[in-house]
Amino acid sequence: MRVACLQFSPALGAVQQNIQRANNLLSTTSARLHNLDLLVLPELAFTGYNFPSLSAISPYLEPTSSGPSTKWAVETARRLNCVVSVGYPEITTLVSSSGPSSPSTSPKAEPGPLRYNSTVTVSPAGTILAHYRKSFLYYTDSTWASEGPSGFWSGSLPLPSLSPTPTPTNAPHHPYPASNNPPSIPTAMGICMDLNPHLFTAPWTAYEFATHILSSRSSLVVLSMAWLTRLSASDLSAKAHEPDMETFSYWLERLRPVIEQKAELRQEETVVVLANRCGAEGAAGEGEGEGEGEGEGVGQARVEDARYAGTSSVLGIKDGKVRVYGILGRAEEGVLVVDTSQEAPMEVRRP
Repeated sequence: MRVACLQFSPALGAVQQNIQRANNLLSTTSARLHNLDLLVLPELAFTGYNFPSLSAISPYLEPTSSGPSTKWAVETARRLNCVVSVGYPEITTLVSSSGPSSPSTSPKAEPGPLRYNSTVTVSPAGTILAHYRKSFLYYTDSTWASEGPSGFWSGSLPLPSLSPTPTPTNAPHHPYPASNNPPSIPTAMGICMDLNPHLFTAPWTAYEFATHILSSRSSLVVLSMAWLTRLSASDLSAKAHEPDMETFSYWLERLRPVIEQKAELRQEETVVVLANRCGAEGAAGEGEGEGEGEGEGVGQARVEDARYAGTSSVLGIKDGKVRVYGILGRAEEGVLVVDTSQEAPMEVRRP
């Protein structure tokens, strides 16, 4: 399959600016986007992530599968004739009857309409294939979002290359054969913190998301992320095109049960897509990606200055080995495009 990750540094609250930046990055990569199966964007891709409170993010909350992020995903999926997955801050029409103490909400979230940190996944025809609400919240999004009530997502995701009849590149609105059950691949989806132990208090060895991958027998894993780094701003800028290997190694460790089972059972390859953002979000006038943010009313103090790890990757796990089909740098904006039917340029072996 042909998979792409769009890694960039969205400005906090500058939705239209961020959409334009994403479009520009895709246009510079257009020659490599032919016959694409899947394009994955980061968590909260167009709003930015580091909002300190519900009041700060409220102007940017989007109705379920119908806001600017979904509109962009539909248009892009049709234009590129591929499946598109993008993260966005969701507001629903549902209201929690029991307020923030409800099991389905975050302990810190304020009452009112239920809000989630979500991803929407769209077909080449512009239909919604999957909608996922983040299960494990980080400190930052727990101030405004509720935990997704349904657990990690799994299901069958139809991809253009799975069709027995090749799709003409000039027919983006008819990506699959005329069938009620187009060919699909078993898929697991998560968002960033889902890869960690729940609330950082669950046992490390519970490996909740990795266990979900195995129990759902998924051959494709899609993770949208806004993963932080401990690297300094100078370390990020000095080696922008080099991956953050501490972060990369951590992701592999959190996938350990998948790697180990693949070694034992020698099953077919599991492709893992880790689509992270890069750049920084901090106090007004600091860090990268502030752009028009202050002018749009988000120039107040953040939860804390945030620097992101980049390092978006597409991995193939099989026989206890991790094939690295592609990886971006820690502060590199761009589109990673890989073909998992080709030989991976790098391989990692777990001890």
